[in-house]
Amino acid sequence: MEAKMGRFFESVGNFFTGGDNIPWCDRDIIAGCERELADAATEEQRNDSLMRLSWALVHSRQTDDVNRGISMLEASLDNSGSPLQTREKLYLLAVGHYRNGDYSKSRQLVERCLQIQPDWRQAISLKKAIEDKIAKDGLIGIGIATTAVGLLVGGIAAAVARKK
Repeated sequence: MEAKMGRFFESVGNFFTGGDNIPWCDRDIIAGCERELADAATEEQRNDSLMRLSWALVHSRQTDDVNRGISMLEASLDNSGSPLQTREKLYLLAVGHYRNGDYSKSRQLVERCLQIQPDWRQAISLKKAIEDKIAKDGLIGIGIATTAVGLLVGGIAAAVARKK
């Protein structure tokens, strides 16, 4: 019984906090990735460092970092050497747009990932998080609209009652 109650309270908490399983990244990791990129000696090292930096940026809590990561990934998407690289970049772009609240763009990108590899669990998990966020935002919107209508009807009823 306690386990069921714990899951219930966790699900309620996740509803209000947006409980996804996507990791966050802090400034120290981003700075380390930037140093690694600056020290890259070969083109292969540079490409690997760019991917790590892009990963760190789109997982940042700072909107400017996320936008920078999105820009870097979009600029390098056409230069992907393999379907695996394309899939990784699309996924990171989807994470970035998810972090920025652009859920429709994020969903489009994650669906492109799943066209490349339909059983990729990370992309499936992100798609579920996106769909949950869209559903939650819809419920909150409905709640706000219902409250506004209730206040309006209550105000009209109070005005009519006052006139009598």
